[in-house]
Amino acid sequence: MTTTMETISEEVWSRLEAKVPRMLASLGNKCPHVAGSDGIYDDTRMDWWTSGFWPGILWLMHDMTGEQSLKDAAWSWDERLFKLFQEENAFDHDVGFHYLPTAVFKYKLTGDKDALRRGLFAANYLAGRFNPRGGYIRAWNGGDKAGWSIIDTMMNVSLLFWASEESGDPRFAHIARAHADRVMREFVRADGSTHHIVAFDPETGERIEALGGQGAGPDSAWSRGNAWALYGLANTYRYTGDSAYLSAAQHVANFFIAGLPEDSVPPWDFRASQVEEGEEVPRDTSAGAIAASGLLELAGLLDEPIGRPYRAAAERILGSLAAKYATWDDPQHEAILLQGTGHKPANQNVNVSLIYGDYFFVEAFAKLRGWSRRIF
Repeated sequence: MTTTMETISEEVWSRLEAKVPRMLASLGNKCPHVAGSDGIYDDTRMDWWTSGFWPGILWLMHDMTGEQSLKDAAWSWDERLFKLFQEENAFDHDVGFHYLPTAVFKYKLTGDKDALRRGLFAANYLAGRFNPRGGYIRAWNGGDKAGWSIIDTMMNVSLLFWASEESGDPRFAHIARAHADRVMREFVRADGSTHHIVAFDPETGERIEALGGQGAGPDSAWSRGNAWALYGLANTYRYTGDSAYLSAAQHVANFFIAGLPEDSVPPWDFRASQVEEGEEVPRDTSAGAIAASGLLELAGLLDEPIGRPYRAAAERILGSLAAKYATWDDPQHEAILLQGTGHKPANQNVNVSLIYGDYFFVEAFAKLRGWSRRIF
């Protein structure tokens, strides 16, 4: 890491150590997802896919600083999630996003047996969504989506790998690998870009079609999806040691890096300009933060000098996010990053702050500061 990046990392971390306690004081018991131009985070349902990221920030900052108040604030989140799960199950393929930054993180830090039990419960639920005929984990609920699978799930399969290691039951890992294999065959294109949604026949397992989802179209390159893929495939290699996943992660990462603009913060879709001529294409800082953390992961899995370009790309992204897209100059703003894009095709949450962007920004800088624990 260069001296310049060391200095940036020290400055950013100092700001995060001040920022996160302010966020806690302002957010209280809210379950944040989106902050608009007023800088105030909303309070969304706990079964929404983003609910684990705020407690994940709290656990991570506690892990790095030892600050007791952050641990106290994070402690009950997995219990609250589990209670809602029992009362009204609207959970889906994203239980990894719910339980990895809450129950699993809590168990790894404290050894709490209830957290272990809840994490394994969530892994069982995710494993139950596996379609053995098609070799994929189904996405959302509803009979009309029984054959749908999405690229985001590549990050959620880490819950299955963890459960396999923790329980000694290889079935979890078998399911995770089968899904990852299907992703490599059906989601990752020849150029390294990725589909968001692929629909299969749930009876036969045959592929039907790719769908645009949150991307600009079926053949576009949604940047957050590419970020999920490169990070998730790198994680799968870390858990399995199978070089096919490492090569696939590099392939997707190469596409992502090649498509970055001058300031290294990605557009919401790398091919959006072909769809939106004459319109300024929004950025997605959340995709940048996710990819940066994934690129640091990938770099660490590769021998030198092969990993060096991936780390350099991560540092460029993070340096730009910290310098041009952060809220340091607005102490009242409850979020960390600006200019995130949630769902552009639906015109939902465009040019906003997103809690998962904040989480992966913190996670990436923690890695730069030597954090060696892994949650995803």
